[in-house]
Amino acid sequence: MADQTNGPVETGAAMDYSEHDKTYAMFLAGTKYTTIVIVALMIAMAVYFFTGAGAILSFVLFLILSIGGSILAR
Repeated sequence: MADQTNGPVETGAAMDYSEHDKTYAMFLAGTKYTTIVIVALMIAMAVYFFTGAGAILSFVLFLILSIGGSILAR
């Protein structure tokens, strides 16, 4: 037998909107910083593979781009 509800089933339970907003903000921040790190990694890999820069310089470039991008994205 179907459950007895006091209202439309489509509305569901009451939502905690403040918690929803916090979770969404964390998701957006994680997406933003992950994108920055991936772009910095791709640039550093291109420098490593297509120039004579070497691994250490490419890693330093990766760190500089990641930190700089994170600071600029705030």
